[in-house]
Amino acid sequence: MDRTYRYQRHIYDLTRRYYLLGRDRLIDDLHAGPGTTVLEIGCGTGRNLVRAARLFPEARLHGMDISHEMLETAEAAAARQGTKLRFAQGDATRFNPYAAFGVSRFERIYMSYTLSMIPDWHATLAQGVCNLAPGGSLHIVDFGQQERLPRWFRSMLRAWLVQFHVSPRGDLKRVLEALAAKLGAELQFRSLYRGYAWYAVLRLPETLKEAQKNA
Repeated sequence: MDRTYRYQRHIYDLTRRYYLLGRDRLIDDLHAGPGTTVLEIGCGTGRNLVRAARLFPEARLHGMDISHEMLETAEAAAARQGTKLRFAQGDATRFNPYAAFGVSRFERIYMSYTLSMIPDWHATLAQGVCNLAPGGSLHIVDFGQQERLPRWFRSMLRAWLVQFHVSPRGDLKRVLEALAAKLGAELQFRSLYRGYAWYAVLRLPETLKEAQKNA
């Protein structure tokens, strides 16, 4: 990943703004009040966290990424904006937030166009849920299946994405539904922009007793 983003990181935000749709909606929906612990998995250049810091200045914001190069850019972006953000390098499939930040669980965790770039995305989801506090929510936006867009557009987009090692996860909804049923969690799943992107929020119950009641 460092080799991939060594140079791309300098133009990443400028180019991605046109096709990573739904990111701002995800951040707005975090509703992270004072003291809320927030983690972005795959924080990249820090663009999303800087926006979150403007919207929720009293939240405790953290970001992790596997790329040292991206984290260098994220730290510089946070410094320019004067925001208090904490960053750590790590593998999303086995990230230990306590070792990185001294935080055991987060009340909000989000993944913005992350799962489509991680080969073992099932493990990333599982680890994300493990790092989520009771009553907390996991927020996801990523490429959908473009189900209501022209076939030529789907083909062109897929051919372009593969150049960046990006694979839209066609069974994301099914996997999240199974996870929600197992945990007794509430799942909201919607299609954005005629299926260009998928948007999901998984909310854990407040207690184990509540989860057993809902199961």
